Amino acid sequence: MRLRTLLTSLFAALTGTAASAQDLEVIGAPDQAKMGFQTAATELMRDIVWLDSMLLVIITVISLFVMALLVICIVRFNQRANPEPATFTHHTPVEVAWTVIPIIILVFIGAFSLPVLFKQQEIPEPEVFVKATGYQWYWGYEYPDHEIEFDSYMVGSDYGNMLTPEVSEQLSELGYQDEHFTLATDTAVVVPTGKTVVIQVTGADVIHAWTIPAFGVKQDAVPGRLAELWFEVDEGMEGVYFGQCSELCGLSHAYMPITVKAVTQEEYDAWVAETQVAGEYVDPRGLRRLAAAE
Repeated sequence: MRLRTLLTSLFAALTGTAASAQDLEVIGAPDQAKMGFQTAATELMRDIVWLDSMLLVIITVISLFVMALLVICIVRFNQRANPEPATFTHHTPVEVAWTVIPIIILVFIGAFSLPVLFKQQEIPEPEVFVKATGYQWYWGYEYPDHEIEFDSYMVGSDYGNMLTPEVSEQLSELGYQDEHFTLATDTAVVVPTGKTVVIQVTGADVIHAWTIPAFGVKQDAVPGRLAELWFEVDEGMEGVYFGQCSELCGLSHAYMPITVKAVTQEEYDAWVAETQVAGEYVDPRGLRRLAAAE
């Protein structure tokens, strides 16, 4: 499978320059110079970002309140300011308050967080269905509705997971930069924007996890079990999104990335047709230029 993928890439490079550079913008990738979440590309991720922001406000208020109480206690009840300590052991109103108020806060948080969780876990009817199987240490993908199947390896896995000149050249041929090393794969999951995508996840050997941070999805891949996740990439958010196995799965766990390419429906249909005709994976990065040439 990996040899066929390499031959396909070489064929694309020899047949013209239309597919010689990455056509899609890299949107979902980590950035060492920034803080916070990656750019949200789905409604699920926007819900998570909003919930996180709301919780941050609540936690900040609680932290400032507790700090203020500590300062008051330090100032008013130290030995110099209060040489005669009080002898009471109970204060019913205070005890009721510190029991009831946290309950109210938790109920308030639950009222907003549970709908977000249910939206993630209630799997809708798929418009695109993909099966992802985790192996040590790569991912296998199937599109049962289109009879497409391929494996996805990290670019550079043939070179000891090191950024060598050969790996840098491979990244460049696939349209990536050196900074995408350990993130980019030789093949990618291709999905259309504006469509409900369901990923069925399982493991072939040990527990893995399929994760795309920009989509707000993460699902453990457990051997012998089938689990599902779903997402819908917003229209206008065509691009490349990176993720990684998020469950410690052995020696090369850090070198088991996930790449998803979100394209328009027309580009997706063209990719399916091209891949079916070729009988093997076809990189969709030149679809826009090919469509324009037609």
